[in-house]
Amino acid sequence: MRPKLVIDIETKNTFADVGGKQNLERLDVSYVGLYSFSEDKFFGFRENELAALGPHLQESGLVIGFNTKHFDLPILNKYFHFNLNALPQFDLLEEVEKSFGSRISLDLLAKTNLGVEKSGWGLDAIRFYAEGDWESLEKYCLRDVEITRDLYNLVERQGYLSVPDKSTNNLIKVGIKTRDLAEENTLF
Repeated sequence: MRPKLVIDIETKNTFADVGGKQNLERLDVSYVGLYSFSEDKFFGFRENELAALGPHLQESGLVIGFNTKHFDLPILNKYFHFNLNALPQFDLLEEVEKSFGSRISLDLLAKTNLGVEKSGWGLDAIRFYAEGDWESLEKYCLRDVEITRDLYNLVERQGYLSVPDKSTNNLIKVGIKTRDLAEENTLF
C-alpha cells in the first residue's frame, strides 16, 4: 500500500502581493511541512529543498491536508514536472464544508475536537520568513501538519468532527467519510 502523507505549505508572499486570489499561482513557497504515516515521521523542506519533496509526493497513496486542493497543491504545482492536482487527495476543509455547509478554520476545529490551538496565523509565517526566523516558521508549519494529522485520525476513528453552531454554540456532529484512496488508487 502506498503511504499516506499530511502536507501544509507556507508562502513568502500574500495575495495582496500578487494581485489577489485569482493569481494564486504567483505565490512562492517558503516552507513545506510533511508527515508520513508509514514512517511516523515529520519532514520539512525549504524552497531550495523542494526537489527532495517530489519523490514523497509521487509515491504517496493519499495526500491529506487542510485547503490543499485550492491552496497548497496548486501553489506547489509549479515546482514539479508532474501534476500534483492529479494525486489522490483528502482535503479536510473541503470535506467539512460539504457536510456542514460552510468553511471552518483549522484553529476552531483543533480547539473543539482536540483541545489544542494553532501556534499562529498564516501572516505570521510570512513575517517569520521575511525576518529569516526559520525556527519559528518551521514550528508553525509543522504544528499545522500535526493538527491536521490528528483531526484526520479522529475522523477515521469516529466518522465525524464536532463544530460549534454559531447561533447556539451547541456542538454539531459533522459526518465525514474517509475513503482510503491509497487502496482505491493502486494503479498509480
